[in-house]
Amino acid sequence: IIGGGQLAHYLAQFALALDYQVILSEPREEYRASWTLPQVTVRCDMPDDAVLALRPDRRTIVIAAAHDPKLDDLALMDALKTDAFYVGAIGSRANSERRRERLKLFDLTDAELDRLHGPVGLAMGSRTPPEIALSVMADITARRNGVELVARTAHPTSSSAVCPTLMA
Repeated sequence: IIGGGQLAHYLAQFALALDYQVILSEPREEYRASWTLPQVTVRCDMPDDAVLALRPDRRTIVIAAAHDPKLDDLALMDALKTDAFYVGAIGSRANSERRRERLKLFDLTDAELDRLHGPVGLAMGSRTPPEIALSVMADITARRNGVELVARTAHPTSSSAVCPTLMA
């Protein structure tokens, strides 16, 4: 995971629950200082250096979540040139398009750029960091399990969808 913000925290929690080894690349001291998950390996070098040191293979997932092009883009450029299973970046559709335009200026082929998942995760209306993290991990899990997700026909909205409650 590139970047140690709130979203990265939820991503790491979900990934750990799914038995992934998690490595965080966060060169910014103020973000590293607030990191609280001891099961996560935290690297303080620049994300592109962390990606190169990791040597991503078909079992590696790289998620850029720093919301800083100076950090995210460098890591993505290197990750997209590897055999990484999944390379994704957090951001809106507009930000994702701007990112692709920036990355086109570097030595990336169209095929490498096509590997970038951005906006990352399933399109499920996620707004909060936990919802976004859930959508990212659901997408990764489906792809890992060889499941192609297809949009379903919308069902009529019921009153429970207006004000959902979780029954325990």
